[in-house]
Amino acid sequence: MEIYIDTADLNEIKKAMSLSILDGVTTNPTILSKQGVPYKERLGEINEIVDGKIWYQVVSSNSEAMVREALEVVSLLEQPVIKLPIGQESLKASKILSNQGIETNMTLVFSVAQAILSAKAGASYISPYVGRINDIGWSGLQLIKDITQIFSIQGIQTKVIGASLRSSQDIVSVAELGAKAATMPFKVLTQMLNNPMTDSGLVQFNDDWKAYQRQLATTQN
Repeated sequence: MEIYIDTADLNEIKKAMSLSILDGVTTNPTILSKQGVPYKERLGEINEIVDGKIWYQVVSSNSEAMVREALEVVSLLEQPVIKLPIGQESLKASKILSNQGIETNMTLVFSVAQAILSAKAGASYISPYVGRINDIGWSGLQLIKDITQIFSIQGIQTKVIGASLRSSQDIVSVAELGAKAATMPFKVLTQMLNNPMTDSGLVQFNDDWKAYQRQLATTQN
């Protein structure tokens, strides 16, 4: 399963990359707008740190402008993925970019029908927003399940990436349902790693080892 963090914070990215398990970094207009630096400058800085894919979401409103914007960003990154918000113009842009060998992600996907059209347009990934779907009283995990089942039946290669994930259990759940990737805030990545039982077990092992060393020292004296 591909694992991404959804951030443009350089400190978070460096910490996540140090774990040697990250497949890349996803961004969006909101995330980049909060960095206080020009977005191309920040993307370049991320590119220097990340050994993996870097995702950028276009903000243009028509397909021709989307493609131009995407190509500008592609020239800055070693492994770019261009995010396109689902819509008529994005479908057109996705087809053009995918035909040029550029990976695309159709984002803001909230229905199976949108997912099918995204795959048909050549999207490499689609992003169902699990948390936001739950917020409106629907089931984000059910949408993940429905899309992955249909993609499997139809032999569709487009990958489902779980987005808007808010806990480590969300990651487990989307993996169980067949999502090939997940993107999450840095704090959720750390939740995946941490467990109080691990902490207590480590304390016990350390205490037992110290007691053993004291016993040896007493015996040798």
